[in-house]
Amino acid sequence: MAKKVTKQGLPPLDWLKVFEAAGRHGSFTAAAEEFGATQAAVSQRIRNLESWLGRQLFIRSARGVSLTVDGESYLPLVHESLRALEQGTENLFGQTVRELRIAGLPSHLEMLLLPRLAAFSKTFPDLRLVTETVPRRLDFEAADGALQIRYGRGGWEGRQEALLASEVLQPMTAPGQAGHWRQLPAIELRGERPGWAEWSRVTGEAAPEAGSLSVDSMAHALRAARLGLGVVLGSRVLAANLLQTGQLDCARAPELPTIDGYWLTWPPSLGKSKRQSEILTALTFVLQG
Repeated sequence: MAKKVTKQGLPPLDWLKVFEAAGRHGSFTAAAEEFGATQAAVSQRIRNLESWLGRQLFIRSARGVSLTVDGESYLPLVHESLRALEQGTENLFGQTVRELRIAGLPSHLEMLLLPRLAAFSKTFPDLRLVTETVPRRLDFEAADGALQIRYGRGGWEGRQEALLASEVLQPMTAPGQAGHWRQLPAIELRGERPGWAEWSRVTGEAAPEAGSLSVDSMAHALRAARLGLGVVLGSRVLAANLLQTGQLDCARAPELPTIDGYWLTWPPSLGKSKRQSEILTALTFVLQG
């Protein structure tokens, strides 16, 4: 283990950049080529960083170098921090925004974002769009520097926001099955949305009999309905493209408006320049359909 040198604050930026390049390439030589430096200079900066942290970041051997457990843990943090710093600097002081990161749950990216991107990309053809899948709602904090598509009631701390659409639920089936939807088994969707019992209570209509399928994703529930496995209390927002293209049918049944909705959120650091503001306005308009 490297002997720790007591310091205050962060390690020097050039040490972190060299470490990130060496870890990304898995080679001191490749990192030296990237920076136009010598391998000895790269090796010295890595040793300085290890001494600063008091941890060994690389295992050196005759065959090359490889990250230690500490190095593997540190590399993603350094990589994301450097990228965020670079992108933030470009967004605040650069002439143009070249990359737009949009984070969201898989179903929201697939069903709300992607079907609407064609028009947006025509307006900003030079803008690279990078999606980041957030597996769970609790993981949004890891993508706090990106735009985010969120589901809920708004008011997230440290985020600015625009409502894209309020959630409305309606019975949906595969094409050709809407006329006899009450005879189909009900697909159960677990989660925070109201279910069939709430739909029945609010509308006064009898719910279809419960089926044997229970899922935890609206995307999976809609997919199951498309496959003819039953009737789903589907999101009109997420199913909009499927309904327009005839891949799903709405049953002749009452809708259930909810108090939740889909929001585009972003950190206050975005939207300060004229171009950033134009991008946010255009993206919000497109996602609002």
